[in-house]
Amino acid sequence: MPTRTSNSHASRVQIQEPRTISPPSSPIAFKEQQDSRPHPGTHQTIAGKFFRNLFKGLFLSQLTLISLLVIVLTIRGLILATSHHFHPKKWYPPLLASVAVSGVASLAWQCIFIYNPSRAVKATFWLSPILTCSVGILLVLIGSAVDAGIGAVFVVFAITQSLYGCWITPRFEYTDKIISLSTAFPPARTREVVFLSIVVSVVYSGFLVTGIGGATSTRTNLDLLFICVVLISLAWTMQVLKNVQHVAISRARFVNFAHGEDKDAWNALHITVKHLIGSICIGSTLVPIIVFIRGSIRSVNLMSGNSDEVMYSGADCFSSIANKLITVGNRWGFVHVGTYDKGFIEASSDTWKKFRSTSGLEKVIDSDLTSSFCFFSGVSVGAVSSLTTGIWMLLIHKDYALEVTLYAFIIGYFVGRVGLAWVQACVLAYYVAYSEDPESMRFDSTIPQRIQRLQMLSAHRDNRDQLEVGRERDQEDSYNNYC
Repeated sequence: MPTRTSNSHASRVQIQEPRTISPPSSPIAFKEQQDSRPHPGTHQTIAGKFFRNLFKGLFLSQLTLISLLVIVLTIRGLILATSHHFHPKKWYPPLLASVAVSGVASLAWQCIFIYNPSRAVKATFWLSPILTCSVGILLVLIGSAVDAGIGAVFVVFAITQSLYGCWITPRFEYTDKIISLSTAFPPARTREVVFLSIVVSVVYSGFLVTGIGGATSTRTNLDLLFICVVLISLAWTMQVLKNVQHVAISRARFVNFAHGEDKDAWNALHITVKHLIGSICIGSTLVPIIVFIRGSIRSVNLMSGNSDEVMYSGADCFSSIANKLITVGNRWGFVHVGTYDKGFIEASSDTWKKFRSTSGLEKVIDSDLTSSFCFFSGVSVGAVSSLTTGIWMLLIHKDYALEVTLYAFIIGYFVGRVGLAWVQACVLAYYVAYSEDPESMRFDSTIPQRIQRLQMLSAHRDNRDQLEVGRERDQEDSYNNYC
């Protein structure tokens, strides 16, 4: 993305002027080019190579098969449209328009973030609930009971987002600093990489929409299965597209943070697509599953508290499971995938070990809001997209309004996440580079101060809990003595 002319938080990130290095021809050349600097040795096992090639083959195969399926469904839908209650001229234009709107909204959000990242971060956390609630109200206005029920779900989701935004308000300042530091000087040609990714996501989504419309025209049980398959393919492909950016841009950004050198994002993207798709496909499969499981466990822990001994012991067990899962697959592993050409599971394990070896860093990463910012941004783009098509369908054909609005929301969400993947990639690279050399002069005091702050808060909570436990024991002793 374009370099901002000034940034108060990022003024101390780079101590020396970056040195431009020529693009390598392969990952091995990339490692050798970094003179004699030591880095983790990587030994590709036979099993690791097998799974990388397997997932790469599965991904390319599903792209081919889904493309054939979409073509067949589209042709069949257009042929049978005259004999069923399906009107292509009323169904396709609103949804295709919403896909285009999602691309425009994603690009617009880039401009807003570049102009003022601090305000963009804060605005996201109040704009997303408002837009989500608007989608819910729109669905309620459609009139049917099913539409009203799903609309109510959107309203509850909006309320949940609002409560979460209030809960995390104290963390805004640190998130603003870390995002500003990480994205202050993006790699060269980052803008081209982001623009290409958004265009590919929009074109691919529009292509899949034609197949969904073809399956909708007949509405058999088999067609419902086809629609589900197409949506699953969309989700996986968008995850891969997003994580390709994570690997490519974090690869270039890591070199800058760790060694003060400048790496071209476009060349990093070329190497990523050519050599690392297998690991990216594995990560794109594991990370969403692990994030969902870990998020559910953390929610259970928050609700359980320490009021009930059975629930507390169960929460403690769930926490140990979450701690093990995070070492199997996490988004920070993509940095080592791109930098050291590691397998994804090995990269995830190594990066998390580095975080745990640096006192307090793991808690800092857990409290970081970058992933929440990207999620809320995706929801905002999805809501804008669904409002566009929902209002259109509400005016011309209510029968299609619900399904088309939901499709638009899903597509808009993924396009929004692809558009902001570069921001998350920069933050990932910053944390990983810091964990490998916390004493480096290229890093300022932002993370150490955050570690100190969290340690003080933790000590304060521990003292408060001890006082409460002591007070409860005194009350119990007084009651026993009275009896």
